[in-house]
Amino acid sequence: MSGHNIKLIVEYDGSRYAGWQIQKDQPTVQGLLGEAISKITGCEVTITGAGRTDAGVHALGQTANFQIEHRLEPERYAEAMNYYLPDDIRVQDSCEVPQSFNSRYDAVWRRYRYLISSKRTALYRNFRWETAGELNFDRLQQAAALLSGEHDFKPFCVVASQKEDNRCRIFHSRWFRWGDLMAYEIRGNRFLHSMVRSLVGAMVNLAQPTQDENRHNLTLARFADILQSDNEERIVFTAPAHGLYLRSVGYGKDESE
Repeated sequence: MSGHNIKLIVEYDGSRYAGWQIQKDQPTVQGLLGEAISKITGCEVTITGAGRTDAGVHALGQTANFQIEHRLEPERYAEAMNYYLPDDIRVQDSCEVPQSFNSRYDAVWRRYRYLISSKRTALYRNFRWETAGELNFDRLQQAAALLSGEHDFKPFCVVASQKEDNRCRIFHSRWFRWGDLMAYEIRGNRFLHSMVRSLVGAMVNLAQPTQDENRHNLTLARFADILQSDNEERIVFTAPAHGLYLRSVGYGKDESE
């Protein structure tokens, strides 16, 4: 019996998990997916995810894959896994892919969404950043436009996770607004650890009213300078994890989707 490479599309509420990646004595999405597969098949598998989301971060379309030797039809894994998974993790789709497919290394782009609201609520507080006061939407949009193209995002990365090459290519960066709800959408070929949350934190800082003379807000000019110049300055404004979603992951040659 030949092995199978199974691809999953996974949605999850990250509120009560220590992130995607397996950690000792901590509940994780990757760990629970592996446990579900083990209960179904009796096999221990290694699950590869397209993005290692942090604690509290959500996903609408995380892509994952695993190799397994079992007779279960690939399309049935989704339903079978959901039987054993908690309600805040759902496998939306499962299918067989070529043996060479790797959900992490074959990804052409990843798309993230960040939600912000100026309104405080009882129901949605764990799924968006509820800020105090209005933000300058035009300034947010101007800052987002500066991110398109290829840049060194070292200033927006956790120091311990910086790579030898910290350059990322951003295909799409834009804010949207519906009443008191704002959404930031960014799509790029790769993302550094906490990069999206640092970018959002910086943009919110420069879009806040400067009524407090003791608060040092970023300016658009300073934001652009940090983005375009080689310096060691690190952005220290980090948006909360619970407003961030891994929306989708793209494969293939088309970078324009």
